[in-house]
Amino acid sequence: MKPQLDADNYETDPCLKEIRKAENYSWMDIITIHKDKLPNYEEKIKTFYEEHLHLDDEIRYILDGSGYFDVRDKDDKWIRISMEKGDMITLPAGIYHRFTLDENNYVKAMRLFVGEPVWTAYNRPADDFPARKQYMKFLTEAQ
Repeated sequence: MKPQLDADNYETDPCLKEIRKAENYSWMDIITIHKDKLPNYEEKIKTFYEEHLHLDDEIRYILDGSGYFDVRDKDDKWIRISMEKGDMITLPAGIYHRFTLDENNYVKAMRLFVGEPVWTAYNRPADDFPARKQYMKFLTEAQ
């Protein structure tokens, strides 16, 4: 049986520790997205829902609550990925995506990075970045 992440004990979870070591996720923080917990909540929610990409992978581990990542497929159609407690996702650099909460309006997530965090989001269109071109090349070769 494959080891599973333990969101209730993330501080001491050996599976998470192993993933962080293997993927070189040296930096992390916790974000709680809820109107009572996140400063500038309304503004942040709108920003997260703007279609954008990053020049680095985006790694998120849901510790509590739930929400959705929307990503574009090879035909530029949206795919909605439901995320809930215990789920981890890696969005590759260059993929257009957005995030939104579900009807519970609450999520607590760990943000993981290789090295220092880079928070810059590039709203669509951002097709000229090397990360986007590399991602598109990957999609083409994967067919």
